[in-house]
Amino acid sequence: MENVKLAVVYYSSTGTNYQMARWAEEGAKAAGAEVKVLKVPETAPQSAIDSNPAWKAHADETKGVPEVTLNDLEWADAIIFSVPTRFGNMPGQVKQFLDTTGGLWFHGKLANKVVSAMTSAQNSHGGQEATILSLYTSMYHWGAIIASPGYTDPVTFAAGGNPYGTSVSVNQDGNMVEDVQDAVKHQAKRTVTVAEWVKKGNQ
Repeated sequence: MENVKLAVVYYSSTGTNYQMARWAEEGAKAAGAEVKVLKVPETAPQSAIDSNPAWKAHADETKGVPEVTLNDLEWADAIIFSVPTRFGNMPGQVKQFLDTTGGLWFHGKLANKVVSAMTSAQNSHGGQEATILSLYTSMYHWGAIIASPGYTDPVTFAAGGNPYGTSVSVNQDGNMVEDVQDAVKHQAKRTVTVAEWVKKGNQ
């Protein structure tokens, strides 16, 4: 059987979810997956980005990261999303991209994709769980298979204990509060493993 193809799709304004996406890439590759790290297209005006030094610096730093396309979603056996929290929901940039997937959905191209999600917020009750669950709502419509981490490894507790997907708090200086690196890698490996089961079952 060929290796699982994983798309790690992230949106990040100042770098937290980009770092989580890279950790997911490491974990998935260690599990034998072929991985693409892809960013959600930016829709904010350049003036807004330029007004925030951290946002502008991150945008410049990640200019070389390819933007996700519908072809990437069709290519992937599994998809991990890493997105920040916006009032307990996904950022508008992510919703706008998901709203373009109707054609793939209509033709059944998103059914049985194995998906998982991660997020960040500025405090530990900043809407992380709600954000992941809101993203999963779209995945149910796709007919995707959710591979949440649950409590399948003790690293989940060390990272704050979110069973829906790894989440991290970010302080005023932009630094992660909890140590989530191992939890992200575990979640990625679990997603790849579930995708392997599905891939084998479909053969």
